[in-house]
Amino acid sequence: MLQEESDLSLIIAQIVQKLKGSNLYSQLERQAWASLQRPEIKLESLKEDIKRFFKTSGWEKKLQNAVYSELSVFPSPRHPAAPPEHLKEPLAYMRKAQGSWEKRILKSLNSMCTELSIPLARKRPVGEQKELLSKWNEMGTDEPDLSLFRPVYAPKDFLEKELFVELGLTTGQLGIDDATQVPPELFENEHVRIGNKVLAEQDSAAAQQYVRQGSPTALRAELWALILNISSQPEDILYYEQLKTNVIQHDLLVDSLIYKDVKLTASNDDYYFVFEDYLYQVLLCFSRDTSVLGHFAYNSASPPKSYIRGKLGIEEYAVFYPPNGVIPFHGFSMYVAPLCFLYHEPSKLYQIFREMYVRFFFRLHSISSHPSGIVSLCLLFETLLQTHLPQLFYHLREIGAQPLRISFKWMVRAFSGYLATDQLLLLWDRILGYNSLELLAVLAAAVFAFRAVNLMEVTSLAAAEAVLADLSTLKVMPLLQIFLFATVT
Repeated sequence: MLQEESDLSLIIAQIVQKLKGSNLYSQLERQAWASLQRPEIKLESLKEDIKRFFKTSGWEKKLQNAVYSELSVFPSPRHPAAPPEHLKEPLAYMRKAQGSWEKRILKSLNSMCTELSIPLARKRPVGEQKELLSKWNEMGTDEPDLSLFRPVYAPKDFLEKELFVELGLTTGQLGIDDATQVPPELFENEHVRIGNKVLAEQDSAAAQQYVRQGSPTALRAELWALILNISSQPEDILYYEQLKTNVIQHDLLVDSLIYKDVKLTASNDDYYFVFEDYLYQVLLCFSRDTSVLGHFAYNSASPPKSYIRGKLGIEEYAVFYPPNGVIPFHGFSMYVAPLCFLYHEPSKLYQIFREMYVRFFFRLHSISSHPSGIVSLCLLFETLLQTHLPQLFYHLREIGAQPLRISFKWMVRAFSGYLATDQLLLLWDRILGYNSLELLAVLAAAVFAFRAVNLMEVTSLAAAEAVLADLSTLKVMPLLQIFLFATVT
């Protein structure tokens, strides 16, 4: 009990410290000072009167949402005697694996630098800055020669059901056409009514619970922003503009990697090619955003370092590269593409993506023991398949069609680019709702179950891949429900 109280005190202290550096803290401070001028604020009951004012004016709710947002990414308390690195990753062999992986990525990046005789970063000449600024909204029309650039890595290089009771067969769901209890149109009307009430209350925790049954299309953008605690303030727009200025002024090697990734993935996608310019804007700004470095406090990975020219190996001349500490891989832009359907204002789109990345997506390309990490998802996928479909699992193993080789890329990209967009957004609703990526493994297993009859007939990896090549016609929620609950007696 004493240990739990100590852990709680530590968490409270760290969250208070984090919030003290936020815009919300300064806003609350200003509001507190301004409230002293109000006639209902009395000196003899100052503390209680200010607390009452914060509650009635809505500021208390904003503070609650900020605390809830911090708790959703806060690492589990560690034993007081545990070394600092245990906060990032408690298992030594996982830390070692992640360290080896980081060295491999950095070696790939530096090798490309050397081969192409180009710097990791340079100040753009004034003429080039003006040209880039003039075509900021039309970057997709540019056709630089990227033939010599290659992705630093791709997914192929990287190679419990009781949690999801709200997805049960007797619970109403958006994404299901034949509800068993209530006609779909009646459920949808009532669900929209409740959704509007949740938005009116501006309660992050309520919104997170609500989207476990799916977001109505018209409310999804606002609900996700509420869950992620994103509200576009003037300072957020200014921050985005500062990142944009940094892009205009400085040329980074990763810019070409981003450009090529968009060209190879989203630009060739029937759903996302129209958002090409948005993707460049968001991803180029993201690469310069040093606030992203904060997530390495609870990420098993460490940001890669580079050294100022001529100072190799001297720590005081080391800088994080890229500035956000994230080297994009092949398919990285697909984390942003689906969000373009929901957010059309660049700075808001940017904020949503950044928060989605530091809460969820980073776990899909770093090695850790976290339940939502890619290693755990691989284990969960294989365990589900072996448990529910042992014949299929061993048949595919025998013909050299390891199931994980096929499903891995789906999970690393959170199924973006594989599912139809409306279905992908229904899946991401539940990821936000459960604050977990485990449904990615469940859905991957469900896809194999759905195509099991065809897969039992194949005799090679190529044939298995052909059976699973097109997921664009699949319906996410029926697949999940059937796999999770159809065998429950």
